[in-house]
Amino acid sequence: MDDIIKKCEILMIMYKKGILGGKVMPEDENPHYDEASLENYLYFTLPMALNYQRNSYTLWEGAKKTALDKDTSFVFNPYAVIDASFDNVQEALTKYKVALQKNKQTEIWIKLCQTFVDLFDGDIRKLFLENENDVDKIRNFILKHKKEFPYLSGTKLVNYWMYVIMQYTDTLYTNPENLTVAPDTHVIKATHRLGLISDDDLNSSNVQELVIAAWKKLFKGTKYKPIDIHTPLWLWSRGGFIKLDESVLDEKGGI
Repeated sequence: MDDIIKKCEILMIMYKKGILGGKVMPEDENPHYDEASLENYLYFTLPMALNYQRNSYTLWEGAKKTALDKDTSFVFNPYAVIDASFDNVQEALTKYKVALQKNKQTEIWIKLCQTFVDLFDGDIRKLFLENENDVDKIRNFILKHKKEFPYLSGTKLVNYWMYVIMQYTDTLYTNPENLTVAPDTHVIKATHRLGLISDDDLNSSNVQELVIAAWKKLFKGTKYKPIDIHTPLWLWSRGGFIKLDESVLDEKGGI
């Protein structure tokens, strides 16, 4: 396991140096609202539920255009969404291809807005405050109400969404070490590439849970948190697994 941790350290340094294909992540494409604002929280929440089986970069490019267009920006206001007709919401979400599956994904968006209105008076920030900014409490709340949080409650998305919230809003979790990697296709492939899961694990129906457990076990008792490795893994896989450069460990400062 020490060998895998060493490779992780190399990956994290290579990421910080921009060697893994740059530091730009899909969510960097945003209107740069005030970090603490409700509009910022909604911006980084609603599109996340549509972030499956698609190019994440184009999703967030479309989300930004939608948020900045006066004719479509209403979709980021939960009350405005539930007061609008299905057709109007659908038209707004498809204008810049935020919704690719125009019926299903419009339904998901509307359902989430209804949930935010019903449970939080339209203010998703209350989810964090009412659960004391505790990663486990927030995750458990969402999993307990899976039907109210379509797709956002998925094993991959719920963890990645909470990570994005930490990165782009003013939320400070009381226990960020309990954030797991978000086991999407790239993270799963990179985890296998490092030898942390087996070939059988890779082809297992519960590979996402196996990946989460593997990273928790590897980093337990170390200075690293599972979420620390998420972005380096994602970029490493997306870039075709560039060769790890051990020489970066010799440079003063390390990680």
